[in-house]
Amino acid sequence: MEDEERIRRIHEDLLDVYEKPERPETADGVEVLVETILSQNTNDINRDKAYRNLQDRYDSWEDVEEAPEDELTDVVRVAGLGPTKAERIQKALQLVREETGGNYSVDFLDKMSTEEAKDWLESLPGVGPKTAAIVLCFHMGRAVFPVDTHVHRLSKRWGMVPENASRKKTHEIMERKVPDDLKYTLHILMIRHGRNDCEARNPTHDTKIRKWCSAYEEK
Repeated sequence: MEDEERIRRIHEDLLDVYEKPERPETADGVEVLVETILSQNTNDINRDKAYRNLQDRYDSWEDVEEAPEDELTDVVRVAGLGPTKAERIQKALQLVREETGGNYSVDFLDKMSTEEAKDWLESLPGVGPKTAAIVLCFHMGRAVFPVDTHVHRLSKRWGMVPENASRKKTHEIMERKVPDDLKYTLHILMIRHGRNDCEARNPTHDTKIRKWCSAYEEK
């Protein structure tokens, strides 16, 4: 079966199991950038707690950038890696401000091609393909395919990428293989399935998606 046909059939099966995800209104790019930095190596619950702490403590992105680093570290500590994330957030805000001449906005990326925007975002400290893709997908509505833990795991289980593929390699392969019209919905559906059914340990196989799982087919 050709890759595109396989991916489209998986997508259809996922739609039969889960509701079709609606694309939300375009989110503020700096908010998405900061939230995604906070999400690194943690779960959504702790990311959201850390972001709420930021909102409660500071009135503006300028305040966040100028905050004492140890203070900001404490504010975002619940998301883990407090010192690292505080430093990355402040550096990202600084570089955005310098790029725009004083504004905290990444709207300037709209004038760039997807590859140019991706390169600019990945030039920020601690921003890799996943973070860049999330900003491009959720802020700019670009046809990119973010790869998080769930997507990485399922891409392997469903034979879309080699078993030994790194996260970066999986991103490169899936970006190329997934048709543009499916990139957003398949990303969301794979996350839902990874959370709800096909977990990392002792995955269940009680949905029609099981036929795509190489681990299931080998048993």
